[in-house]
Amino acid sequence: MSTSILQLKVTLENIRPPIWRRVLAESNITLGDLHLIIQAIMPWQNYHLHTFLANETYYSPLMADDDFGGFDVPDTDEESVILSQVLPHEKSWIRYTYDMGDGWDHKILLEKVLAPDPKVTYPTCIKGKRACPPEDCGGAWGYMELLEILSDPNHPEYAERMEWDEDGIDAEAFDLSEINEVLKDRNDLKLM
Repeated sequence: MSTSILQLKVTLENIRPPIWRRVLAESNITLGDLHLIIQAIMPWQNYHLHTFLANETYYSPLMADDDFGGFDVPDTDEESVILSQVLPHEKSWIRYTYDMGDGWDHKILLEKVLAPDPKVTYPTCIKGKRACPPEDCGGAWGYMELLEILSDPNHPEYAERMEWDEDGIDAEAFDLSEINEVLKDRNDLKLM
């Protein structure tokens, strides 16, 4: 069976205006590989737990019950599932949650199924909007509050919150070449 290319739209939920990335990935990668892709394209730092939800089944890395930080252990090992199994056709979608405490929920939508282009190295990000929030800022609600505080130098928490980034946070920033450089570096970790 030949490998197709899936055009995916990964949207970070519960934030307005939306933060999203469009990425091309091979259909035969595992959900574990997709996790690494998402870590690169957002970019997250990959030091929190994560899970996928597809067809009422949870998928995550295989680990002992006590390693999952008090959260329910997922039903199935993410390495046992191929992406095309959970995204079988255009317009199908799955959920990805990163950092169970902050609850960064992502919707992953299969927009198109494409033929591979021999001139392209996969996975690759082709488009996106807005900067990813910093880790550990309290989820979508905490991030929106952080942006509000940083927009007002007279806010009582302004100085403390500037510690997230001394240059401030540019919520509108998106650098496609930087994202693909991070993605390329992450390819060395485990991707096919």
